[in-house]
Amino acid sequence: MMVRGSVSFAGGMPAALYPPLALRVTTPRLTLHGATDDLLAELLPTVRAGVVTPPEPFDDPMSLYEPNPRRERLWLQAIWRGRGMVRPDAWRLYFVVLWQGRLVGMQDLIGVNFDTCRTVTSFSWLAPDVRGQGLGREMRAAILHLAFAGFGAAEAASDALFDNAASNRISAALGYQPNGTDWATRRGQPVLVQRWRLQREAWARTRRDDIQLAGVEACRPVLFIEAPEST
Repeated sequence: MMVRGSVSFAGGMPAALYPPLALRVTTPRLTLHGATDDLLAELLPTVRAGVVTPPEPFDDPMSLYEPNPRRERLWLQAIWRGRGMVRPDAWRLYFVVLWQGRLVGMQDLIGVNFDTCRTVTSFSWLAPDVRGQGLGREMRAAILHLAFAGFGAAEAASDALFDNAASNRISAALGYQPNGTDWATRRGQPVLVQRWRLQREAWARTRRDDIQLAGVEACRPVLFIEAPEST
């Protein structure tokens, strides 16, 4: 599988030519790898088979619950569009999740007013057959390590529908604090959202020493991020 090598490709372009595609976050259980087009192609059968099960997520530009082939097109188009929309205040990084030699999902890191507030949020999904094994928590811990240790974030946010017990449990377990409620839509209908926030000091108290980052220094300038004074 190409993710194991030092170079993977996106549409024929070496990932080394666009640093976000070469980013890697490795934990003892899994690896997050920058989502190159070749890796997205490997993950496409999972998206085609369907990754949405009750409770369904709130509406996202990827529209993972749309029927095929529209689902596949929207999923790919959203990722390609997100790659190209990089500003000092807003950006989105896409990672595929490698577990036991298999691509099983995605984990995104999203910069929100990052140039002024140093805040991020996240989005993720897993193939239905690998849920319930703690991978969601491990993925979130990995992406938080990239945000705080790699990019110098000050705060991470997370939003989940009230009936998304798994996501809300992960946020609570990783030290996020409730941060009010909001409204979103699910299939166009209004639904209540639980908001969470994790400040850097709270993350640092339980910071893990078994998560490794690769490619961060080359990626920072692409995202207009200065190297943090301390990680």
